[in-house]
Amino acid sequence: MGRLILSILIIMLFSPLLLADSSSSIRPCEIRGVAPPLPEISLKPVAKGLKNPVHITAAGDDSKRLFITEQAGVIRILRDDRILPVPFLDIRERVKSGGEMGLLSMAFHPKFKENGRLFVNYTSSTGGLHTVISEFHVGSNPDVADKNSERIILTIEQPFSNHNGGQIVFGPDGYLYIGMGDGGSANDPQGHGQNLSTLLGAMLRIDVDRKQGKLQYGIPDDNPFKLLPEARPEIWAYGLRNPWRFSFDPLTGILYAGDVGQDAREEIDIVERGQNYGWNIMEGSICTSGVNPKCNTTGLTLPIIDYGRDDGISVIGGFVYRGHEIPSLCGAYIYGDWGSGRIWALRHDGHKVAENKRLLDSKLSISSFGIDEAYEVYVVDHNGGVYKVMGKN
Repeated sequence: MGRLILSILIIMLFSPLLLADSSSSIRPCEIRGVAPPLPEISLKPVAKGLKNPVHITAAGDDSKRLFITEQAGVIRILRDDRILPVPFLDIRERVKSGGEMGLLSMAFHPKFKENGRLFVNYTSSTGGLHTVISEFHVGSNPDVADKNSERIILTIEQPFSNHNGGQIVFGPDGYLYIGMGDGGSANDPQGHGQNLSTLLGAMLRIDVDRKQGKLQYGIPDDNPFKLLPEARPEIWAYGLRNPWRFSFDPLTGILYAGDVGQDAREEIDIVERGQNYGWNIMEGSICTSGVNPKCNTTGLTLPIIDYGRDDGISVIGGFVYRGHEIPSLCGAYIYGDWGSGRIWALRHDGHKVAENKRLLDSKLSISSFGIDEAYEVYVVDHNGGVYKVMGKN
């Protein structure tokens, strides 16, 4: 944990540099002194009529647009509280959708305003089931991406149809982070979570701004396993079951991930370089009962918090709130659960979770959270709606 505290201090010292490439004129909120108690929240509907939305993000180009990913393979634009009639991108013919498969997320290049580059993560069944990480470019119309501009960056074979992961995010270092599940089925039968020679069950980190050898991307020099024989150099951290949603704190750069559990525990992790988060040895903070109920936890990094089946069945990682409309929520990490619809927030002090509070029992099937260019938080309902997190009236 001393490593985490040192990382926080370094990141806070250089936090202006982390945001140097951001075109937003709005700075993230910051708590100075004692943090206020966590508030209750409400949800304001901002979009409806969507088809199985699974992700929402902003372009970071000061356009105030929000981009909503529909699982079947369509990305739509929400602007001025209206869904534009023409999709931003429609690649349904390339996407295998259903269950945990589909077009699962998108990420804009940190310099999207200048270069028009964007990236997507989707499932394909062409030539066998696999995850595809692709690059597209915006055409002459800023509201429409050129679907013919696709450049496949990386493909990863999927042995089963579940635990595809699905999130891609650019970190404050400019590299693309890719969350990969263990490949599916129960108890990680092929042992991917603890195997550094596979890209499954891991957080990956690649450089999309250069090519290296036969790869369509580069390997950052400080990736932890780059020089380890037999290990995949793309791996940043491992031992993950299905990190469906993760995000970086816009102020500190700390990476929070919600790793979906199996039978007993749902967990939130702070993901750091080279760490092993335990799956399939552990499920959350307990030994995996179907593998070894008396496991050896030596060298494993435990979640900062986990919860059982009384609270939900599928954790949805969220965002640290850095907006300005709910001051008492500033600096708190918001997360939820797809099964129960509950939404919580926690504060982590660098050592432990100092506060954790259930903010709302929604009736939503939460598939994702997102932030706009002002760092306000949104909730995506898989049943077709998008909601903005608001203070309680």
